[in-house]
Amino acid sequence: MAMDGSNAAEELAVGCFVSIKTTLGDDFQGQVITYDRPSNIVILHILSLGSKGGPKRNIRLLKASYIKELSYLGQAEDPLDVKNCYLDLNSLRAREELAIRQAEAECERIGVGVTSQAQNIFDALSKTLPVRWDKTVIVVMNEVRVSSPYLPESVSGGTPAANDRVKKVLELERRRLQTRGGGQ
Repeated sequence: MAMDGSNAAEELAVGCFVSIKTTLGDDFQGQVITYDRPSNIVILHILSLGSKGGPKRNIRLLKASYIKELSYLGQAEDPLDVKNCYLDLNSLRAREELAIRQAEAECERIGVGVTSQAQNIFDALSKTLPVRWDKTVIVVMNEVRVSSPYLPESVSGGTPAANDRVKKVLELERRRLQTRGGGQ
């Protein structure tokens, strides 16, 4: 059934389990958490199996006008009743810490006060070698330093073999970036 404003509130009562087919081709089941009449948005709790085999909870916001078919599957208790809610705080904290570590690692890969060409060279080098920024200097393998203007002649430090390896990769990457930049 298509949703219209008159019976949407009845069909989307809090706690109902529903099966929904959308106009975009999605097909899923969930429990209605709430329906916001002014915005015509229904908020659903979707329960599915996660990658580790346990239940995975997702919240989905859906404009009711996108509902093509809706089937009532049954009624349950209020999904927002605090007596029935359970949050695994340890799991949430672990996910938060992982997300923070990932965001910090991504931030460390962004050079501050460097040109876009320098960042492109850093990104290209990072695909094959361990690199990090030390202000505006690219540090490769924790021993070889590449200073601005990031040419093979700007490479210093490290063993001769490591130095030669970085120079060779830098040369190839600069050539590749120039070719890619010239074709644009």
